[in-house]
Amino acid sequence: MSRPRVPAPDPSRTSAAPARRRAAAPLVVLAALAVLTGCSAAAGPAAGPPARITPTAAPAPSGAPRVEPLARSLPVRVGLPSAGVDARGILELGLNADGTVEVPSVEQADRIGWYENGVTPGETGPAVLIGHFDTARGPAVLKDVARVRTGDRITVTRADGSAAVFRVRELEQVDKDAFPTEKVYGDTRRPELRVITCGGALVDGHRPDNVILYADLVATRPA
Repeated sequence: MSRPRVPAPDPSRTSAAPARRRAAAPLVVLAALAVLTGCSAAAGPAAGPPARITPTAAPAPSGAPRVEPLARSLPVRVGLPSAGVDARGILELGLNADGTVEVPSVEQADRIGWYENGVTPGETGPAVLIGHFDTARGPAVLKDVARVRTGDRITVTRADGSAAVFRVRELEQVDKDAFPTEKVYGDTRRPELRVITCGGALVDGHRPDNVILYADLVATRPA
């Protein structure tokens, strides 16, 4: 089973990233040129049908009030009801020795990881979550990602007791060789969320695509 490769952004182009993490810049620059795979080798028939996302996009709700960004606080739980996800014990994903982003291990296939060199969900900028669609052991936490539609809600509970509620604005399925690094990691003026996994029919034991959910902060709940 090959090890997945996940690119990271160039911190020099993501001003929202914490200053204390800028020392990783040389590795991150290299990683930004890599191809994102998002999850490891998939199982056979036990994994169920492959995710197939029809690219869709929805505008932000008209007249919606601006939601103020939250202070930094680590994610501890992710809820995505339309995909049957209620993931606790969120992993902190750093960088591998080759500069690529870590992903949850096969043993952690039922958990979601947060890219710790970026912002936390609710802060200004794109917070990035990564989870497996399946592994060699079978279906994983994001196995039902194909059920997600624009307008669906993703709720991230944070360590300070607050919750950040996001609305899915766009769903995208792309070949891993064409991963949209800048679109995923580039600076934003508001709090946004990305959820990344794998998709597509199996090819030599691997899924050739990435499925990416783009979501905007629409509500917060205080601690």
